[in-house]
Amino acid sequence: MRYVAIGDSFTEGMGDERADGVPRGWADLVAAGVAEATGETVQYANLAIRGRLLGPILDEQLDVALSLDPTPTMLSLNGGGNDMMRRGTDMDRLLELTEMALRRTTEAGVRMLLLSGADPSEHLPFGKVIHRKGTILSAAVTELAQQHGALFVNIFGDEEIRHAQYWSGDRLHLNGAGHRRVAGLVLTALGHPTTAHRVDPGPKASSGLLAEAKYYREHVLPWVTRRLRGRSSGDGRAPKYPAWTPVGASAAAGA
Repeated sequence: MRYVAIGDSFTEGMGDERADGVPRGWADLVAAGVAEATGETVQYANLAIRGRLLGPILDEQLDVALSLDPTPTMLSLNGGGNDMMRRGTDMDRLLELTEMALRRTTEAGVRMLLLSGADPSEHLPFGKVIHRKGTILSAAVTELAQQHGALFVNIFGDEEIRHAQYWSGDRLHLNGAGHRRVAGLVLTALGHPTTAHRVDPGPKASSGLLAEAKYYREHVLPWVTRRLRGRSSGDGRAPKYPAWTPVGASAAAGA
């Protein structure tokens, strides 16, 4: 398999940083899991950049992914999460862009794997809006994938991963446990049955005024500031694996 992943922070692996600070994440774990399941080395590339809207993901990453030499055998796409955090999200446009990417990928003879991101809405101050948009988009992409015979893994519909124990301190990105669960769901969908990671929820963490104030100061305010300045957390970042990188079965041992 030659597997290339495109997308935003979810696919880059933000929240599941290794000791050297480089994000790992579910896509890395899927490449390692396929190598372990098949006993063969997987050629892997990851072009995802945090903060990207769906349009820029396709403009900046899709052509590069499809032009890799040799050609990919599978391409995964997740996007739209950053779009849904903005007011006036054009849901029809997101679906139109997704279908365009699906058509271009399949016409190139590459298998398309579509994913929805995990649902963070229970932990965010604007969660109800995100949940409504995500539910609408996931349902529409489900129908689109069925029409085109593509594989769609609906992570947004996974209730287990909504628990706080799967999320980073910013409440927006998955932590290591969350990325491991996504990888298990994807590997199972790819035909390599894997028990999806599950954590003991333990006692519910208390959330007082001081904790909430710290959350807004450390995470919400910087996000709002970037928006007002027209900046993105991904500005100046390069893909972590822009070219084919061999991943062997031994990589799964560190998952």
